[in-house]
Amino acid sequence: MSKVCQYFFAAHSPWAYLGHQRLLAMAGKHGVQLDIKPCDLGKVFGVSGGVPLAKRAPQRQAYRLVELARWSEYLGIPLKPQPQFFPVSPELANKLIVAARFAHGTDVAMALAGAIMRGLWAEDKNIADEETLLQIAGSCDLDGRALLQAAETAGVQAEYDSNTEDANALSVFGSPWYVLDGESFWGQDRLDFLERAMSNAISR
Repeated sequence: MSKVCQYFFAAHSPWAYLGHQRLLAMAGKHGVQLDIKPCDLGKVFGVSGGVPLAKRAPQRQAYRLVELARWSEYLGIPLKPQPQFFPVSPELANKLIVAARFAHGTDVAMALAGAIMRGLWAEDKNIADEETLLQIAGSCDLDGRALLQAAETAGVQAEYDSNTEDANALSVFGSPWYVLDGESFWGQDRLDFLERAMSNAISR
């Protein structure tokens, strides 16, 4: 039986963007199933004591930009540390990803999530804008209008709220966050450790 890795993230997280494709590749390599859980990072911060970017000390904000550029260069992943449309609300994009998982499954939802994050962090797209999300969904061969309608349903909202509750129950305090066999890994810079855990879990 395949192991399951829970993947908590928010669509406006640059760190989730930097780790997204690597997570997908390593899960495929090790036969691990991803349980994709977009969540409300604001509510996670409210429980965990996290501070929104704009309220962080200037030196922390400045160093974040250095690290984003450093990781982008190291990984060879295009990223603009200060994209045109950021800060931005991720709510609609997050729920669009949930709707895609409901309608088409995890693989399609992962592809859409990757396109949304790339749109924000590499292509200067406004992921809070409905027309922009329609275009991104279309680039993934999806009916964006149907997904946008689904994203506003009570069922998708309930799942989104449940993801956020699960995150808080598991003491999540940032994005991305991965949980495998009850062990948590915070951040794309912990993916090497997660891959070792995946390899060990499947070999047992």
